[in-house]
Amino acid sequence: MKKYPIYTIQRFNCNSVNSDFYINTFKNHLLTHSFVEEPHRHDFYLLVFFTAGSGSHEVDFDKFKVQAGSVFVLQPGQMHHWSLSEDVDGFVVFYSKEMYNLYFGQKDIDSFPFYFSVNTKSEIVLTDQESNALQPLFKMMLAESLENKFFKQDKILNLLDIIHIELARKYNETVVPEVHSYNSKLKQFGELLEAKFISEKAASYYADALNISLKHLNRICNEILQKTTTQVITERIILEAKRMLMNRNLTVNEIATKLGYDDYSYFVRLFKKNAEMTPKQFRLSKQ
Repeated sequence: MKKYPIYTIQRFNCNSVNSDFYINTFKNHLLTHSFVEEPHRHDFYLLVFFTAGSGSHEVDFDKFKVQAGSVFVLQPGQMHHWSLSEDVDGFVVFYSKEMYNLYFGQKDIDSFPFYFSVNTKSEIVLTDQESNALQPLFKMMLAESLENKFFKQDKILNLLDIIHIELARKYNETVVPEVHSYNSKLKQFGELLEAKFISEKAASYYADALNISLKHLNRICNEILQKTTTQVITERIILEAKRMLMNRNLTVNEIATKLGYDDYSYFVRLFKKNAEMTPKQFRLSKQ
């Protein structure tokens, strides 16, 4: 029976500044860590920038095309795996939230739009000009990681921050067409949902916790996500169910219980309605 792993940064200790950071070229990364081509999860943030090659990248059961200029930004807990051509190359960077937030103080890593817990897209596709502009920053960050110079971590983190800023500008152009007045409240909803979706499934709970009416919370979700609050909650539950179904050591009944459903039949109906197949059919489709 297969259980899909959750990796720590310590598992990738080559070229690291400390236990909270890792950087490598993608080609070298695959040479020493070929196991990342199998489905797995991380407990850290991941940034990948492809400069050559092709293939596919599946993130939480959504499949993306890999090409030169592809950038992927993943949050802790997301499940993913690759299928890549032999000529693939680029850069891969891992970092912890604690390291980033501690260094920058007032700035939170989750303030970047691609790290909102709801309304996120893992893929950013750069033009040739944008790729050429970012490559020197990644090269400097990699070179710095291999040296032992004064202010080493400061330079690395500031380069990483500049890369995040450039990616956020691109992301806002392509995914979030305008800065919406509801974004702050949506972010609060996403953070609360991430912490409470197993124990709290009623939309009214989240509205009350955010000190707004359910009507207003639905308006926020509809305006930005084109979904109701209940749909956002259900999608988060179904995503976690899919992740757990990849662990074949767990029965469907055990997964239902872990997700807070005492009624097994109701859980199966909910899953089928949203995934268009039963939990067992989904599991079989991923073998």
